Amino acid sequence: MIGFIKNKFKKVYDQFTTKATSIFSENKLDEAFIKELYSLLISADTGVKTTNKIIEKLKTDIKNQKINNLQETKDELEKLLIDHLNKHQTEQELKPKVLLIVGVNGSGKTTFIAKFANLLKNKKVLLVAGDTFRAAATEQLQNWAQKIDLEVFIGKQNQDPASVIFDACQKFESENFDHIIIDTAGRLQSKTHLMKELEKIIKIITKRLPNKEIKTWLTIDAMLGQNSFSQAEIFNEATNLNGLVLTKLDGTGKGGIVFSITEKLQLPILYVTFGESIGDISPFDVKEYVKGLFE
Repeated sequence: MIGFIKNKFKKVYDQFTTKATSIFSENKLDEAFIKELYSLLISADTGVKTTNKIIEKLKTDIKNQKINNLQETKDELEKLLIDHLNKHQTEQELKPKVLLIVGVNGSGKTTFIAKFANLLKNKKVLLVAGDTFRAAATEQLQNWAQKIDLEVFIGKQNQDPASVIFDACQKFESENFDHIIIDTAGRLQSKTHLMKELEKIIKIITKRLPNKEIKTWLTIDAMLGQNSFSQAEIFNEATNLNGLVLTKLDGTGKGGIVFSITEKLQLPILYVTFGESIGDISPFDVKEYVKGLFE
């Protein structure tokens, strides 16, 4: 499985793995090595806070002679990264019945919905075009739905998203769909407006589907790195997020972003997407991802 993951995330892994191999094979366990390791983590977009925690732990272990050579340091670094991610990787349903997808425009929401829906193609799935303010989003979802042979519910342009979702929930119940996946608008002109809109949508879903558990996932464009955090935090405040989806991960070359994201938002990463094909999606596996960075 690691070979599959590594192949898919080749661009992410190449830079980190090459530099890591060089650092761990061409140095000795001294201050210069620690500085190089710090620079590697920072360049991988791991984030200052996360990097400082990891480096301080390694320095303490070296000082106390719990670590005595480069191989032991590498093994401990892997363990620290895995433990860091596992803190937030809570067990939860990876194929929920009712799923609300939020995220800024351009973060890959609509494409993720199509890729995720394709994983459920043996079920009866209803896609909902809840981004009524952006005609391109509706058209994109329609095109994907056609390709994967799924039904999509569409409201009128500029129709209140909550009313579209109200009608879609009614259809979901009356026609016995197995899953409903709802796309939402990603406008951030007004934090207050965004919060009110999302709160209204969640109230509508809860009212229409009182016996269903609603899951809300946030898509984050991995290519934006640290710049995506302020936007993500707004969504985190606006709705009760259950998990994160990292999109476009193959294009960054910065595999460390997964560590700083979980540190900042304290939420599990559930899926990652990479590439343009419908099958370019994978559940996020902590051990496989971290081990892939070092192999």
